[in-house]
Amino acid sequence: MPAVLASVLEPLGTLFFPPHCAGCGCALPAGSPLCCRSCEASVTRIHPPRCEVCSQPYDGAVPIFTCPNCQDERFSFECAVAVVRSRGIVREMIHRLKYGREMWLARPLASWMHDGLSDPRLRGDPIDALVPVPLHPRRLREREFNQSELLAAGLSRLSGIPVLNALRRLRYTTTQTKLDRKHRRQNLRDAFILSKNTRVTNGNLLLVDDVLTTGSTLDACAAALLEGGARSVRALTAARG
Repeated sequence: MPAVLASVLEPLGTLFFPPHCAGCGCALPAGSPLCCRSCEASVTRIHPPRCEVCSQPYDGAVPIFTCPNCQDERFSFECAVAVVRSRGIVREMIHRLKYGREMWLARPLASWMHDGLSDPRLRGDPIDALVPVPLHPRRLREREFNQSELLAAGLSRLSGIPVLNALRRLRYTTTQTKLDRKHRRQNLRDAFILSKNTRVTNGNLLLVDDVLTTGSTLDACAAALLEGGARSVRALTAARG
């Protein structure tokens, strides 16, 4: 019955709400991808050569390596996979999602993230659950939604991997945007803890967030999950800053 209902309602939805490009807003034919060809062509996807740990892309002929920043760091996550660069329309889409309340944009971003699940770094141990990076309750009240939860929900629908809200943010931290890696880590120290009545023992978990910049937030989240008994923690973000 739900499938029959969906088959009836979808054409009506297209009639009254014709699809538009998530990037430039131009009208799209029914059944089109969520971005027009021009906007899709402007998106820079991350392919090797790139850092195996943080997905930072580099020019060169060596496909597998660890970048200088990650050689000097010990992260709690095994790797952080990012699918596209946070440039142009990608950056605008994330900004519109987070601050413009255009929550429908989680759909194309989650679609890109679904492509990221085919990355060889995520093909090892099967992923037991998607864990969205949490917001502090104060920030959640201000924004009224958590963009990482929206992305995790969209990715779950596409992949069938369940979402586990395993983490809670204890401290309201200042914005990370203008901080370097060292001060970001200090800002996030002991900021995350397991949610009450949550078990992650022996789980292979995948952290989900919108943008990877220095990896400090993902590292703090991964540390809390490992301390709670998780077997492994990897990360997947839509974009790489």
